Amino acid sequence: MSDTILTIDGLSVGFGRGKSIDRVTDKVSLSVRKGETLALVGESGSGKSVTANAVMKLLPRGSAHYLEGKINFAGTDMLSCSERQLRGIRGGRIGMIFQEPMVSLNPLHKIGKQLVETLAIHRGLRQNKAEQLAIEWLGKVGIRHPEVKISAYPHELSGGERQRVMIAMALINEPELLIADEPTTALDVSVQAQILDLLKALQQELGMAMLFITHDLSIVKRIADRVAVMQQGQLVEVDSTEVIFNRPSHPYTRQLIDSDPKGLPVVVDSDAPSLLTVEQLKVWFPITGGIFKRVVSHVKAVTNMGFTLKRGHSIGLVGESGSGKSTTGMAILKLVNSEGSIAFEGNELQGLDRKALLPYRSKMQVVFQDPFSALNPRMSVAQVIGEGLRVHSQLTEDEIDQRIVAGMREVDLDPETRHRYPNEFSGGQRQRIAIARALVLKPQFILLDEPTSSLDRTVQAQILELLKELQARHHLTYLFISHDLNVVRSLCHYTIVMRQGEIVEQGETQTLFNQPSHEYTKELVALS
Repeated sequence: MSDTILTIDGLSVGFGRGKSIDRVTDKVSLSVRKGETLALVGESGSGKSVTANAVMKLLPRGSAHYLEGKINFAGTDMLSCSERQLRGIRGGRIGMIFQEPMVSLNPLHKIGKQLVETLAIHRGLRQNKAEQLAIEWLGKVGIRHPEVKISAYPHELSGGERQRVMIAMALINEPELLIADEPTTALDVSVQAQILDLLKALQQELGMAMLFITHDLSIVKRIADRVAVMQQGQLVEVDSTEVIFNRPSHPYTRQLIDSDPKGLPVVVDSDAPSLLTVEQLKVWFPITGGIFKRVVSHVKAVTNMGFTLKRGHSIGLVGESGSGKSTTGMAILKLVNSEGSIAFEGNELQGLDRKALLPYRSKMQVVFQDPFSALNPRMSVAQVIGEGLRVHSQLTEDEIDQRIVAGMREVDLDPETRHRYPNEFSGGQRQRIAIARALVLKPQFILLDEPTSSLDRTVQAQILELLKELQARHHLTYLFISHDLNVVRSLCHYTIVMRQGEIVEQGETQTLFNQPSHEYTKELVALS
């Protein structure tokens, strides 16, 4: 009897309507054995998620077409299954963890109801028995106080907790196959490590197979038995994890492996004057209660933060979600209220009104984590990049257009595409648009808030090199927020480690990474 549980044979999938159908995967063939983990890797748009969703026929009806090939799961031809048969397999015999739990979980229902619902559908359990099993599984996936959290709504949980709920929902019916589609992409390295260890432990306990989709090769090393590499809809290489990493045969596989952040920060003047000085920064958000909404407590987002950032230098701000990194950045830009001192070019920003702050707005710019949500989809690229110029300068429309063209060239974008809209660009191109928007005002300081975390490794490497080139060319000063220590090591001269709103350790980046003194820093370095 074969130990293969899933076989995909010559699968080609296309999208479109009528005669206009674009082929997005081309004759993909792979298999997953019982109890093994096969990692499916490649850049965004390579066809990984399309292939995985095709297994359970989750691709959109009408626009998705299964052009050729077969999918066999434990003796069942998935492409010829009726909808009723598929309902019995989805969530029961095949579990699936999606990339973004906030989108995948129903925001209107408590997580307990969503877990109980899947048990009722697939196992016919009564309410009390289903609730007991749901609490048991929430505990099993590492959620503290599961008997309390079962009554929580998705938005009341942290990112790591929501991902654990998704894992519980996928595994509660003890499936034979788990499809995990980028389940750790948006998580901190410490939470990511916990999730990966949890998946491996549950896999061994249940004896299930796993198809793990990711673009992060450091994860693949930790979790996969075999690796399948996809490029532009085609499978270019399949082999054991050991062979893929040590003796890859395809040029694209070698490119992926070589695209980890490398190199050192740009050379800077150690005697450069300070540009930004922060002292005893405090951001506490009030919690109100009672009839009169009196302040009963505070969320202590940032406490006693302080550092000096020299001109042309980069400081990395690292720590897990909720540590206060982004809040610190928003406070410096005066986008949230804070106490303490924020001095830019020797001038105190605290206490300035909106009009008095306006001259500093053009000198202090920001690039956000998700370029898609940061760019207005109703504005053309030219309008997005030129918006700040219209607010902060007295230039004519022709002069603004010249600056937009020059800005796009600086970030290696074709100026001829400036009249297109953000949705017509890839993730990496959208991030270049966001950088051009910040650069066009010729700022001295740029806050970079996780600007590469949502990008593929190869694109991430390109953006990092671009940021270094721009820093050297324009003498830019960066405050770089990240949970990826390899990226910080490559870009930042100095690093501050935050936890629960406070600094736990800081120092020269290379020294701090090579000789960390705090236990939490040691943990982060070990996981990077």
